[in-house]
Amino acid sequence: MVRFRSIIARMVALHVLAIGVTSILMPLALYWLLNEAANNLHRDALRSQAYTIGTFLRPQPDGRVTLEIPMEVRPLYSGRYSLYDYAVLDDNGHTLFSSRLDGAALFTPDEQSVRDWFLRRSSSGAVLFGVSVARPVGEHLYWIQVGQDLTHRDVIIDDVVSSFLPRVAWITFPILLMLLVIDILIFRRALNPVRAASMTAAAIGPQRPEVRLPEQSMPVEIAPLVHAVNQALDRLQAGFVAQRDFTADMAHELRTPLAIVRARVDSLEAGPVRDALRADLVNMTRTVNQVLDIAELESFIVATDARADLHEVCADAVGFMAPLAVELSKTIALGGVSDPVWVRGHPEALFRAVRNLIENAIRHTPAGASIEVEVTADGVVRVKDDGPGIAPGDLERIFRRFWRRDRAKGDSRGLGLAIVSRVAEAHDGSVSVENAPGGGAVFTLRLRPSPSSAPAA
Repeated sequence: MVRFRSIIARMVALHVLAIGVTSILMPLALYWLLNEAANNLHRDALRSQAYTIGTFLRPQPDGRVTLEIPMEVRPLYSGRYSLYDYAVLDDNGHTLFSSRLDGAALFTPDEQSVRDWFLRRSSSGAVLFGVSVARPVGEHLYWIQVGQDLTHRDVIIDDVVSSFLPRVAWITFPILLMLLVIDILIFRRALNPVRAASMTAAAIGPQRPEVRLPEQSMPVEIAPLVHAVNQALDRLQAGFVAQRDFTADMAHELRTPLAIVRARVDSLEAGPVRDALRADLVNMTRTVNQVLDIAELESFIVATDARADLHEVCADAVGFMAPLAVELSKTIALGGVSDPVWVRGHPEALFRAVRNLIENAIRHTPAGASIEVEVTADGVVRVKDDGPGIAPGDLERIFRRFWRRDRAKGDSRGLGLAIVSRVAEAHDGSVSVENAPGGGAVFTLRLRPSPSSAPAA
């Protein structure tokens, strides 16, 4: 059995099945009802004719009866184009009067004993419908039989019944299809709150963990599920906040012990041991600061009116990282436009992102090579290095938290590029990486431009 994942698709499929069944059963049921109604009308009309013929019976002194049909109504009961046939029988079943040429009854007493009406098709194809009515005349009881040929040109009701299926019943299907279209529109309108809740759910994330699905507008059938989802989101938010606070508190608490250890290392005699310990402390301090940055950025939201000069941010980051580049015998330069480049963003957060991109480039650029930071007028920052480049399989994973190309060596903990990705996400921007044609890697940070005016003080 085909299963549909869409609720509307399931409803439409079931409706199509219902339409198919209804399109067959409804016309048949209507045909049967019309046929029964036509038969009832025929029986009532024929009984009325039988009572009329009974009024034409005249008792005689010798006990017999005569049938005196007025001249003005005789065409109804006699002649080639008569509308009705009749026969009068005594209580013994003998035919006294008949409009038939052979003078026989319209139907036998055996047929009369089953019911007071009959339906018979003759060898000529004519369909005779008739009734039998008891009528007392004088001291005797007589049976008056009246029949009608349903193929007679004046029998309109049966023509309507016989033409119902080919001429009228077909309209049932398009009517049901129109109802199906109306149902689809109703279903879509009824599911509008569910679609709105889906859009709300898509906005829930680390930056907006407090958002919840609306419960008041939900259909009664879906409201319990939405309520359960909101409760689950409450539990997730509580766990997320607890984890974020723990990470931030841990990073804060580690800063003081690291500062004390560094002071004690600096008091040691100069030598390889002190230099190795100092390098390890520098790496540990950078890792702790990155963990603290990650914790702060998890709940970081950029204000809608926040603006920053991207050129100034990059100039500050280059100036901040220049001493490290010089110490490692590498050069760093700022290129691109020299005018202010206003973007929607938080200056300090953008500074962290650009600084981490430059630090990553310095770490992977060999001594004697250069790092270039380029700023364009459309709010794009490109950081180019002369390193070995990035393997194609690592291009999609390089921005993951705690990911490193080689975990067995190196002093990176895989947090710097994760911070850049988080800052870009908070600014509705993006960050990507590609290998330069001449070697090395190019990291591109794209931000949303803002009107070229200084932010309000």
